Amino acid sequence: MKIIAEDLWFPEGPVWMGDGSLLVVEIRRRTLTRLWLDGRPRRYYPLGGGPNGAAIGPDGCCYVCNNGGIGYTQRGDGVWISTGQAADYQGGFIQKVDLDSGESMVLYDRAGIEPLRGPNDLVFDAHGGFYFTDPGKVRMRDWDKGCVCYAMADGSSIQQVIFPIHKPNGIGLSPDGRTLYVSETETARVLAWRVVAPGKLAPLPGDEPRPVHHGKLVYVSPHYVRLDSLALENTGRVCVGTLETGGITAIEPSTGAAEFRKLPDDPHCTNLCFGGPGLSQAFITQSHLGRVIQVDWPRPGQALHYAAESESGAT
Repeated sequence: MKIIAEDLWFPEGPVWMGDGSLLVVEIRRRTLTRLWLDGRPRRYYPLGGGPNGAAIGPDGCCYVCNNGGIGYTQRGDGVWISTGQAADYQGGFIQKVDLDSGESMVLYDRAGIEPLRGPNDLVFDAHGGFYFTDPGKVRMRDWDKGCVCYAMADGSSIQQVIFPIHKPNGIGLSPDGRTLYVSETETARVLAWRVVAPGKLAPLPGDEPRPVHHGKLVYVSPHYVRLDSLALENTGRVCVGTLETGGITAIEPSTGAAEFRKLPDDPHCTNLCFGGPGLSQAFITQSHLGRVIQVDWPRPGQALHYAAESESGAT
């Protein structure tokens, strides 16, 4: 294990850039942050709200799921923990960030007549669109029903494709683009849907007749954990940041078999991306400690649409 960066304010949403740098969001600092692995100074992109997940789009800009803001309190051991909806929360939104100029814009703040509550994570398909999760917001006595939406990167359309779903968090597409995976935090489940067209989902074969919003159960933890964001290996395994036990759960979706990689020091491993030579390294956010670590991974990661493939270049 190698520590890539420390003193981050609840890092999430890592993105491998292929030029010796990573993007991460810092939810508590309210920025998108570029980290250089050779120690060059960080670059901050102030975004406000609560930037939560990030991905590179077809135009080379970074698209960010912004949850609108999360409240934090500091424990006696110095760790900052989330306390639900921020006091200044005014809604969630999707942002587009020009990485050269630093300019950002709100691309979507609603799907139809429904306002976005707390967008969390996103994944692009091959058609210039992206799926994103919106688990809503948590308050003292209640929380919102969640949904999954599909939107175009050019701002031309957005639609809700799954509703309701219980606190959806991580989201990813299979290497062939035909299956959509979503992790639910509190139920510790991973669900799957068949992609029949861009933004159009159906039950997986053999799983009919089932309402589309139910999905097929791919995995559920046999013990108490909470599941966060995810990334896929090029084999199709689904790798999920696992809270409480602090590590990454790698799931074989065809069988539900899983292996767990425990990581040191922090029970709050929230997210990961693959990068380095041949996408053979995992970059993992340990959010309570405020750091990003790098570990060698036994299998290469999946090459994402529009994102960097290797150390030397981008797709």
